[in-house]
Amino acid sequence: MQIDIHDHVAGAREARGTAVVIDVFRAFSVAAYAFDEGAARVLPVAGIEEAIELARAHPGSLRAGERHARRLPGFDAGNSPTEIRALDLRDRMLIHTTHAGTQGLVNAVNADEVLTGAFVNISAVARYLAASGAPRVSLVRMGHEARERCAEDDLYAECLRLLLLGRPAPLDEVRERLRGAPAALKFFDPSCDWAPEPDFDYCTDVDRFDFVLRLRRVPGQPPELERVAAPPASGGGRA
Repeated sequence: MQIDIHDHVAGAREARGTAVVIDVFRAFSVAAYAFDEGAARVLPVAGIEEAIELARAHPGSLRAGERHARRLPGFDAGNSPTEIRALDLRDRMLIHTTHAGTQGLVNAVNADEVLTGAFVNISAVARYLAASGAPRVSLVRMGHEARERCAEDDLYAECLRLLLLGRPAPLDEVRERLRGAPAALKFFDPSCDWAPEPDFDYCTDVDRFDFVLRLRRVPGQPPELERVAAPPASGGGRA
């Protein structure tokens, strides 16, 4: 398996083979929690206006999104697992737009297949990729606002690379290693009411979920994430 590493939106466009678009804090943690809370559909979109128009076209849908980490005006939730878990998502559509993560998904146009990357389901992603026999995997680190590398996405890419190579990955150290990361400081700052402290634990709850989120692309329709069961772990352990 060839493993390539790319960064930001340009990197998403460069991705070939199976792309794993990484956004740990918080886009793809949010997407996983949304499905866990019963969302019927999750639509990742790039633009704010596109999200608004989709919501108008789908009465009863909910909108979650941020720019510069802050909830967008009029949206039902920010890019926050805490806020997502407070919504009644059962059998509803969630329209999701973020500064980095969703931009990466919609720009990975040259990849054969696109998955999301977050620690909450990293071993499921590793098993899925191993079982797929994909000859080429592109890890796309979206980073801070899709313009600067960040510790959490770098760590995810390194851990997933190790898992794919059959080597031990420091998954048990993720929470402590990221607690002091620059992007984590907002979770512990009481003045940052747009970044609830529980979000840190939700985003660093390694392997909380045993499913993969795969992007489904149909011509003439907005891209949509779909929940896919991961192959079972051999021996009942992690990937």
